[in-house]
Amino acid sequence: MAENDAKQTIRLDYRAYLADNGRLYDTTDEAVAKEADIYNEKYAYGPMAYIVGSGKLYPALEEAISKAEVGVETEVLIPSEDAAGARDPKRIEIYPIREFYKQEINPYPGLQVTLGNRTGHIMSVGAGRVKVDFNSPLAGFDLLYKFTVTEVIADPTEKAKAIVEVNFGDSEGFVFDFPGDKVVVTLPEIAKFHQEWPTARYKVVYDLRDAFGVSTVEFVEVWSLKKKDEEEEEPQTE
Repeated sequence: MAENDAKQTIRLDYRAYLADNGRLYDTTDEAVAKEADIYNEKYAYGPMAYIVGSGKLYPALEEAISKAEVGVETEVLIPSEDAAGARDPKRIEIYPIREFYKQEINPYPGLQVTLGNRTGHIMSVGAGRVKVDFNSPLAGFDLLYKFTVTEVIADPTEKAKAIVEVNFGDSEGFVFDFPGDKVVVTLPEIAKFHQEWPTARYKVVYDLRDAFGVSTVEFVEVWSLKKKDEEEEEPQTE
């Protein structure tokens, strides 16, 4: 890929609402999430990194982001047909409750479950049967986004760190070099043994290529023994 194929990487804050009732369902703002009672302690709140033009968002939202000015709040309304689409009754299925007990799942309305390779939400439980909705939770809703681009990330290292954070959750210990037409990533110890890294790695490769306009991403693992003079001295006993 040529250098001019590189795409702009930004950070943005956003609030996402169901347009018909104004209910907030997602945000990067921790205080707003707590106020709306949608706070998730496992989520790292703060401006989200995004590669403009990567096509990971709804087209209308993508277009609005590409035209937005830094520091200026922008609103975009997305009709349901251009968002998650209409609700499909055929995606609502009924299962025997014993299928859940086999997986040691105690089903109840609202619980998110994965059956096969599909994820859905339990609608109801009764008479030994469980009704599961495999539609997107956003299906059938018009969506309203309010967002502000907070930063255009220009520094190569900061850009690469942001991409790792988005896909892996933490960029601590990662080291980046940019020789010629490739990105070289030296991995920290945690990535060598973390069970989520093998999957995250492929996403990181895709996004680094997109953000830097390169064809090659190289990962380096360093395995070294401590020298004796670097090891802590054993405590002496009398």
